[in-house]
This record gives sequence, C-alpha cells and structure tokens, in this order.
Amino acid sequence: MKEEIYTIPVMDGFKDGTECPFCSMYRRLESDSVHFVLSPSYMEVDVRGETNEKGFCQIHMKQLYEQGNSLGLALMMHSHLKHRIEGLSQALSKAEGEKPVKSGWFSKKASSETGSLPELRDRWKTSCYICDRIETSFSRFLSTFFHMWKKQPDFRALTEQSKGYCLDHFLMLYQEAERYLKDADLASFRDTIRKQEFENLNRMADELEWFTLKFDYRYKDKPWKNSQDALPRTILKVGSQFVEKDKK
Repeated sequence: MKEEIYTIPVMDGFKDGTECPFCSMYRRLESDSVHFVLSPSYMEVDVRGETNEKGFCQIHMKQLYEQGNSLGLALMMHSHLKHRIEGLSQALSKAEGEKPVKSGWFSKKASSETGSLPELRDRWKTSCYICDRIETSFSRFLSTFFHMWKKQPDFRALTEQSKGYCLDHFLMLYQEAERYLKDADLASFRDTIRKQEFENLNRMADELEWFTLKFDYRYKDKPWKNSQDALPRTILKVGSQFVEKDKK
C-alpha cells in the first residue's frame, strides 16, 4: 500500500503521549520541512522554482531565519526576491494598462503573477512553500490513520488509550471520518472519539482548575498532582499550539 511509509510517523504521533497526536505529527512535519528547505535541496532547480514562486509565510520565514543558515537562506531569498521584483513589475504594468515586458532570470515563472493587485497581494500574503509541503504529507497521515484504525486492532487500541485530540483535530477527525469509514465503522469511530474527547476535555479542565487553586495559600502545601504543566497542555488542547520546547 502506498501509505505504508506514513505508518511510522502516525504511530510516533500517538506514542508521544501529548494532548493531541496530530499536533505532534504536524510539529515533526514542520521541523522536517524547515530543515529540508535549508539542506542542499535549495540548490535543486525544482525546489528553487517552487520557493521562488510560493515564498514563505511569516511564521515559517522566522523559523528559517532562526536556523542560523544565513548563506543558504540568503541564496534562496535572492532568487525569490528577483522573482518578486519581476512579478510586481508585470502586475503594475498590467494595472496601468501597459504591455508587460518579460525580462530577468525567472520571466516564465513571473508571468504566472496574474490578476488584480489586491489578488496579487492576497496571494503573496498566504502563499508558503513549507505550508503546502506540510499539508500534502498531513493529508496522507490522515488517510493512513483511518486505514490503520480499520485494519490494525493494536493501533485502534493505542488510539483509544490516547489523551484525545486538540479541538481542531477532533473536529477534523469527526468530519473526515465519513470519507474513509462506512456504516458500523463510522458510527463506532465517532462514538468512541466523542466519548474520549469529552472525558479528556473534562480531565484537562480539572487539572487546570487545580493549577489555579495552587496559587491560593490554602492549597500551598497540597500536592500538584498532574497540574504543574496544565496551562501549556490546555493551550495545546484548545489552540493546537505547543508553547513549551521539546524536553531532550
């Protein structure tokens, strides 16, 4: 099966034991993609062509910069900048009723910058090579997850022992399930994750409440139980965001 190569990262996501296995999968994908972009791959023509065209969102541009590979990023940004200059020139010429002139290193790519100036602005603000790369792999993780859930009892048991999902990925699974599961399987899956999600959301609420009570002098000498990291885990549960660095 084509999806077999994705079983390991899906399994790893659940073995991490976080408040959302799919957030763990996404975090690994993001880290791998950032490192891929700044590896020798940036010298490959097809990769450079895509990064020239798509650029990077603000979040991933910052992550690329923080890697400390100034030369690699500068080489990539130089060709991306030339591409943007040409695209802007052609878009302005079109807006002002002039005939666009193709010139420069990436004229064929720049000629794809069509549409109005507001459309061009929106496209440049939302386009990101890393986001697209993550989305492609993440969609395969999703289909692999449902295949494993149907075919592998051990994996199904592993998912049922997890801490549930962040709100966004819970809704994703609940909605997307009908694309991959039918009849009894669909009903069983939705019933299982629904019960699992509310159980873990209530657990999270209790842990967060205890965390706040520990700031009351009356509870000073009480044990923390499982609440010391309740705040970052709640942020992950509600906002799909890791706010603590990996502990290695």
